[in-house]
Amino acid sequence: MTLRPHRPSDHSDGLAFFNPPLPQDWAPAPRPDAWPEEPDDPEFIERGSPDGPRRVKPTRFLRWALSSLTDKPERIIDPPPQGDPFATPEPGRISITFIGHCTFLLRAPLPGGRVLTVMTDPIFSERCSPFSFIGPRRLRAPGRTLAELPKIDVLLISHCHYDHLDLPSLRAIARRDDPIVITPLGNSDLLAKAGLRRVSELDWWDSMRFGDVAVTCTPARHFAQRTPFDGGRRLWGGLTLKLPAVGDVGPSAIFFAGDTAHGPHWQEIREKLGVPDLALLPIGAYSPRSFLHRVHADPVEAVAAFLTLEAKKAVAMHFGTFPLSREPLGEPERCLADTVAWAGLPPDAFTPLSFGETRLVSLA
Repeated sequence: MTLRPHRPSDHSDGLAFFNPPLPQDWAPAPRPDAWPEEPDDPEFIERGSPDGPRRVKPTRFLRWALSSLTDKPERIIDPPPQGDPFATPEPGRISITFIGHCTFLLRAPLPGGRVLTVMTDPIFSERCSPFSFIGPRRLRAPGRTLAELPKIDVLLISHCHYDHLDLPSLRAIARRDDPIVITPLGNSDLLAKAGLRRVSELDWWDSMRFGDVAVTCTPARHFAQRTPFDGGRRLWGGLTLKLPAVGDVGPSAIFFAGDTAHGPHWQEIREKLGVPDLALLPIGAYSPRSFLHRVHADPVEAVAAFLTLEAKKAVAMHFGTFPLSREPLGEPERCLADTVAWAGLPPDAFTPLSFGETRLVSLA
């Protein structure tokens, strides 16, 4: 890809993007006894001495990564989905439909009886891969097909990984709906290949408006790469949607975290953008922790993020859809429920949706 210069910052040297270093006083999230931190796996990690630096074994990591390209996991058949994704939510509520992985359909009321329909990181394809015949294959079908969903006004794309920026899905949406697209820096060339014309790229903390709705790009601790040659050339991040007041109901905010590890960015987001009414937070693809802790939060860390953000409600994502890691199927949801209880939170404060489920969530 052609290098496009960007303004230097704490996460860019002007050409490549990177994660800012963690502060020296950064501490891991407190953990319930039932879910201790996973120790270094000697299958993947080696040290020259007991106190020496940790090093990932490159050949073992490569074998593990390649195994997901050809694995044929047993297919999960979900029950028929509940709820109506076309329903018009009343002021003070939004409709949220979980398609799977990090794909949600959100419908929010706007002034004048209008409804805004937003989709996050759409992927309906059988594999998250540059190829249709190889790569991580779905564990289950999408909770809803695109044909079963209303017209999409806005797409929020968090980063360029194949399980988040899926060109076949985007082409289908572009042909049908021609939505506005909002994404971090460097992704517009990929989106143009999908036929998406109305694309806005944002740096961290940049905002844009369409009508009476605002979107802000927020930091995430992750990375971005689609080929061996484009590492760090595109930015990754979360996106916060600020919705206007409707009638007697005040403005509200929805935070979509994208892919991210645990980090101090949660506090920054809370301080700069305020408390989100709803947070969509990742809970899966975290094992082996020896190296995935750098890019993916686990459920315990997701609850810590929820508490730091002081979000009113949270919905889980990034689990149970593609075989991207080694934790057992269903473990992220169990760990989340246990950690929510351990933290003294109501069971419905932070919960997953069933695949395909449409739920009305109060933002008041």
